[in-house]
Amino acid sequence: MNAPISFVTNLIQELRSYSQQDVQMHWHGLYEDMGGSLTAAMEQGPQWDVMPLNERHHIAWSQGRVLFLYQRFTVPDTLNGYPLDGLTLRLVTAWWAEDAQLYINGEFVQAGDLFDFFTRLCLSEAVMPGQSFEVVLRLASPKHDAGALVRSHLIYEALNHAISPEPGFVADELQVLHYYLQTLTPENLPAVTDLITQEWQASNGDLHQRLAHLRQCLLPYGDWLKQRQIHCVGHAHLDLAWLWPVADTWQAAERTFTSVLTLQQEFPELIYTHSSPALFAWLETNRPQLFRQIQQQVAAGQWSIDAGLWVEPELNIVSGEAIARQILYGQRYCQEKFGTRSLIAWLPDTFGFCSQLPQLLKLGGVNIFATQKLRWNDTTQFPHELFRWQAPDGSEILGWTLPPIGTDFDPVQMAEYAAQWEQKTNSPHACWLPGVGDHGGGPTRDMLAKARRWQESPFFPQVRFSTPVNFLKTVSHALPHADYPSTDIEQTFFTSQILPALPLWNDELYLELHRGCYTAHSDQKQQNRRAEDLLYQAELWSTIAQIKAAHPYPKDSLEAAWKGLLFNQFHDVLPGSSIPEVFQDANQEWSKVESLGQEALVNALETLSGQSLPEQGQPLFVFNAHGWSRTEVVTATLPLGQWQIINCETKQPVEYEVHRASNPLAKKANEESQVLSFLAADVPAVGYRLYALVSDASEKRDDQNSDELVLDNGYLQVVVSPDTGDIASCIHVATGREIFKAAANQLQCFEDSGQYWDAWNIAPDYADHPAAPAKLLEIKWISRNSVRQCLRVTRQLNISTIVQEYCLEAASPLLKVETWVDWQETQVVLKVNFPTTVEADQATYEVPFGAIERPTKPITDHEKAKWEVPALRWADLSDDTFGLSILTDCKHGFDAQPSQLRLTLLKAPLWPDPGCDRGHHHFTYAIYPHAGSWQSACTPHHARALNIPLRTYLPKAMTSSNRSTPVSTSQSFFSLESDHLILAALKPSESDPERFIARYYDAYGRSSAKNVSMTNSLGLTVGKSLNLLEEPTEPSTARPYKIETRCLYSQDV
Repeated sequence: MNAPISFVTNLIQELRSYSQQDVQMHWHGLYEDMGGSLTAAMEQGPQWDVMPLNERHHIAWSQGRVLFLYQRFTVPDTLNGYPLDGLTLRLVTAWWAEDAQLYINGEFVQAGDLFDFFTRLCLSEAVMPGQSFEVVLRLASPKHDAGALVRSHLIYEALNHAISPEPGFVADELQVLHYYLQTLTPENLPAVTDLITQEWQASNGDLHQRLAHLRQCLLPYGDWLKQRQIHCVGHAHLDLAWLWPVADTWQAAERTFTSVLTLQQEFPELIYTHSSPALFAWLETNRPQLFRQIQQQVAAGQWSIDAGLWVEPELNIVSGEAIARQILYGQRYCQEKFGTRSLIAWLPDTFGFCSQLPQLLKLGGVNIFATQKLRWNDTTQFPHELFRWQAPDGSEILGWTLPPIGTDFDPVQMAEYAAQWEQKTNSPHACWLPGVGDHGGGPTRDMLAKARRWQESPFFPQVRFSTPVNFLKTVSHALPHADYPSTDIEQTFFTSQILPALPLWNDELYLELHRGCYTAHSDQKQQNRRAEDLLYQAELWSTIAQIKAAHPYPKDSLEAAWKGLLFNQFHDVLPGSSIPEVFQDANQEWSKVESLGQEALVNALETLSGQSLPEQGQPLFVFNAHGWSRTEVVTATLPLGQWQIINCETKQPVEYEVHRASNPLAKKANEESQVLSFLAADVPAVGYRLYALVSDASEKRDDQNSDELVLDNGYLQVVVSPDTGDIASCIHVATGREIFKAAANQLQCFEDSGQYWDAWNIAPDYADHPAAPAKLLEIKWISRNSVRQCLRVTRQLNISTIVQEYCLEAASPLLKVETWVDWQETQVVLKVNFPTTVEADQATYEVPFGAIERPTKPITDHEKAKWEVPALRWADLSDDTFGLSILTDCKHGFDAQPSQLRLTLLKAPLWPDPGCDRGHHHFTYAIYPHAGSWQSACTPHHARALNIPLRTYLPKAMTSSNRSTPVSTSQSFFSLESDHLILAALKPSESDPERFIARYYDAYGRSSAKNVSMTNSLGLTVGKSLNLLEEPTEPSTARPYKIETRCLYSQDV
């Protein structure tokens, strides 16, 4: 006999009908704006209209409205003949509402929101027939989306061990068994189906007796299920800021952690995990008693700190050094406060992961990477549950696709997940993360009680609570070649015998969703970039000032600045996907970072500039923070007057240009200062060149009256269209090659309202909905001389104004496009297009501490899903002989075709911040045509220079005694020997202020074995290789895109 599976399916439904009752279709409803209220519900609820259900069996209503729902439940003697007396009654509901309030018999009993979105509300521990309950739900739909009561049903449970399990419980047992058999041994499913059919049809007696007989017959299969384990880890994903401000996060953390500690007294088996050392640092300061209780539970093994990074940050558009500091500060805090470091980078909700993350994590002692966000992909399904993730340099760590977060202890959902996990990994051990999430909450008493009940079921895997690391240790023993006597995680997953047993992923982990987060809230991206660059310079010059002039290093203030920056890199702040209050807090934090960084930087430069002064005139220093000599046009803001600039080495005057500092969108120009621009030649690596300012009565003149719209500096010849303001032609002078095949720097605007997550996403069909093109208002020359040629173009785009200045500077191969925007659009995306004569199958993009190629002719669905991609500072399209790089100072979203690059400039979403990006913007990008590849053209160096230009500095204090200081007209303090290496940090050691740390990386993928070297001016010797935690590590061979940290020390130490 081969009984149809439908018999078992129907039996499961029948059994549920004896103890579960769908009440979704019986709610009476009235909107608040039509008179709905708690009082009205209790008095008139039965007279309200019954709410209709949509095709998904939801009660749905429009956004931004409050709906009151009323229903009266009366307990019958039986449900389809099954007696209910003495059973526990629960109301199970799930909603999509930003605020939910539940009342029983007029009394408030529970609240919820978009994240705490389900409940199993106990109406009675032991019901009596005829007992009634009046339930009122007040549900407020989100302001951005329709609301819904997703489901509602009553469950009668037999929680008394003297009573046989209720039919609904047995139905779930059958469903669990069915999922496992169907997934793992489908060949056995027909036999089990036959057995269930025969025994159920042949059984006699009442329902309890028939159920007991059926369960007895199935016990051998229960034994098979008991060979499996589900490791539960209590969890509460807690966004540090999102749809609530940071201050609310602290309260949510306090509530969540207090709840966990309380539940652990009643359920000592509960083990809980949490990330984000930044959160614990706040608790340590503001809730010390709670913090000490957590420390005790960590020591007892009941609380797992799975952090790895200071916060759960954005990881596509932050610098590599910022990721290094996330790891450094996160690991040091965990070691200091909890006596342990995290082996796991717990990143369940970050919106994609750069290709260099495995190398960075491994260098920070983090060998496991965990996320569930790839389950959100909108095009393809990520193929692996466990995998080895390889960085471009060959570093490998374990990748773990987490189970869903924010879940109940739902046995059917858990079984479905665990069976699929076992099918993919061959491991009978699965993990589950019960707990309310996003806004905290954690496990509930009901979840833990259900866990205990299902542990006793003969038809469910063993249930145990565990830490994530202990779970993975257990899994490791089931992997091929994992027969090791040691249970040390280092001796299981991270040996050459183990990782090869797992599938390899040697690419970025691109999230096929949330592509708008590369662009939304442009101000946050800009402040982040400026803060990263500022702190690099502040540390660099403060370190050199300490070594050269015993300048006190501002360790505490710079660490505070770094931690403020790292906090603002949280994955809902920097991506721009939070409410306005979050960005108000973030902007205050950015201001603090700016203040601390500027103070440290200025103090250091003041100290260094006092070491060398010119014989006459006002000293003007040009500082170079990068590790290579540079020749660039620099600017200095000076009081009004006539000046002459003298090169102190040659004693010769330098050609310069002068103009007023102005913002073309500002109503009033700055009348109190002027900007001098001049070519600073051969400014040494990590050093300075000295100039002198002297009075000069001569007047500078520009030729700004020409009608010819051509810029030419000997590197590029650029023609601007008088009709549109676009680039009509751009000739690379050295090769005579035309760069563009059509109008370039063309502004393109598209409607962007077609996908639910407004700020997060760009509508996939945006290109099908172009808006009207920009209208040219004005073109005029701003500067036209040997130092700088600058042509201003003003355009109108709907109700927004865009001003751009095309600038060619002396000795520069870049065409800079300085841009000011008064942005007033709604739900549109603004791009700038560069259709090039170059044709290439791959485009290259900078990622943190490296670069990645992505196809311009995608073939697979996963490649096609990358229609908008992130880059850090540059993107490049090159063929065998020529290329085009686009450099940016704060823009990150790109799309590419074989002969086209486009940069995304602005979005205009309405949710969750209705005013996102509206207002004034000021940013710069640069067009860099070049012969050869991006490597031979040094694109990474040019992008770094665009972001950290040569810095002019006028000392504040100068006395006659300073004139006796020996004059050093230029000096290099530090240089990197290999031209493919870029310096990322120079700072004192965290643990030994007499030793110093230099971090650099291969930006070109060349794998040269050359070492770092320095000038003698610092008197430091290169010491051992270090990891990111600044601990000695074994030297490794040079590999492409390798990140290197070295200890530097004085011979006197």
